[in-house]
Amino acid sequence: MLVGERVEAQAPHPRAAVKGVAERIDGRRLLAVEATGKNLLLRFEGGVVVRSHLRLSGRWSVRARGTKLVGRPWLVLRGAEREALPWNGPVLELDARAVRRLGPDILGEPPQLDAMVANLRLDPGRAVGDALLDQRRIAGIGNLWKAEALWEARVSPWRSVRNVTDEELHAVLQAAHELMAASAKTGRERRAIYNRPGRACRRCGTPISSRGQGDDNPTAYWCPACQAGEEPKTAYR
Repeated sequence: MLVGERVEAQAPHPRAAVKGVAERIDGRRLLAVEATGKNLLLRFEGGVVVRSHLRLSGRWSVRARGTKLVGRPWLVLRGAEREALPWNGPVLELDARAVRRLGPDILGEPPQLDAMVANLRLDPGRAVGDALLDQRRIAGIGNLWKAEALWEARVSPWRSVRNVTDEELHAVLQAAHELMAASAKTGRERRAIYNRPGRACRRCGTPISSRGQGDDNPTAYWCPACQAGEEPKTAYR
């Protein structure tokens, strides 16, 4: 994505314009692009680093230079023949410090499973489904892949970390890595349980349960039969 080129930078979106990112990188050479979890780091000459985080709905696109611009992307980087644009990416800043606080990347090759397990063990009383979303422990797992990986490994999201064996944690993390890597390669998401409350589990036929979990309250999905164990007091089916 334009690596090695000197780029022209523009920030059509007003929320991005006030950050002054485009002014700092306009005319600089793009040296490297690194993905860390859901963060994208763009390293420019002069030690300038731009951090982009796309949250759930954002995306980067690369297209021919001069293509008609429809809408207001957060940034436009123009090279000699191509241009790159992030859409709906609410985090765009000249700061890489937040990335240094992230845990190992779930999409690393190979993934650092032992280090991830050790990080999860730092908070043994926490529900494993909640802990998997903590980017300080493991970078890159979102709510969809948390649900799918736990279902794949037959682990309830409500079990406390201390009650999940190392072998089970390895299985969950390996499943998350494989599912996410396959999705990144094919562009498709395999959904066996996510956003399917009340529908039959594809493995055993039991109705899928759901309930908000953790401080941010994202919805957890699980099969009470396949993923037996600790459960919340109230669950929706």
